[in-house]
Amino acid sequence: MFKTAMPPQDQLIGQLVPIVTQACEILREEYQRYCAGADFDVERKEDNSPVTQADYRANAYITAALSQISNLPLLSEEGDQTQRKDWKAFWLLDPLDGTKEFLHKRPEFTINLSKVVNAETVFAILAVPGEYTMYICPEQGIPLKLDIASGQWFEYCPQDTAAVHVGLSQSAQSKPQYDEYLQSLANLTEYTVFKAGSAYKFCMMLEDRVDIYPRFHPTCEWDTSAGQCLIERIGGGLIDFKGRPFVYNQRDSLLNGGFIAYKNKHMKKLALQALELML
Repeated sequence: MFKTAMPPQDQLIGQLVPIVTQACEILREEYQRYCAGADFDVERKEDNSPVTQADYRANAYITAALSQISNLPLLSEEGDQTQRKDWKAFWLLDPLDGTKEFLHKRPEFTINLSKVVNAETVFAILAVPGEYTMYICPEQGIPLKLDIASGQWFEYCPQDTAAVHVGLSQSAQSKPQYDEYLQSLANLTEYTVFKAGSAYKFCMMLEDRVDIYPRFHPTCEWDTSAGQCLIERIGGGLIDFKGRPFVYNQRDSLLNGGFIAYKNKHMKKLALQALELML
């Protein structure tokens, strides 16, 4: 959960908040246009995943805006990825994470922006345009939240809860691994399920609505970097099935393997016990 706080004096946050705020406005405009039934371009990528005019418009704006404040290269889902092997420090961007949610008229999509240095994420922003909310992990210190509409700032405040909340993607119900995992978890504890698309589930970890987030179907590096940074800063983490934290831009492929994200050490132990029972 969060408590009210004074606005941060961090220079990088001051530069990036207006950029991400405007990108949120762009996505809200596009979402309203789409929901109203206006003409709307939707294409299919090589992997058959959808990409829309909203993805492209937000990407173009953020790309141009970042170039005005930073010399770091940008690795974006909708940009050039051919030169990344030489980069030690760079921005990592998904300008619209949750395109499928967008197209199903569910406002759970996010903007994922992070700064990666030597394979580690050191700064992150997860914005939820539909909720006028931005979650920020500064280079030092605890996560912050901004209510974009009111301008009110908040800082993360840990809270212990006895209940266990499992975050799942909307598409998880069609994949048998998730049923198997939940059956294993049920042998250890009672739990409730929170379903949502995109990196929104990482935001809900900060809001005490998700404690464990298992993932068995593919994501890409721009889907996890910002969320991992935020939850690591509160004592949680994101690890592969061998217990290793994700690192970035270290492989030929930008596809991630499966992972377990958890809110704290207790949830990590519980999540890995369920995984071991499942396997």
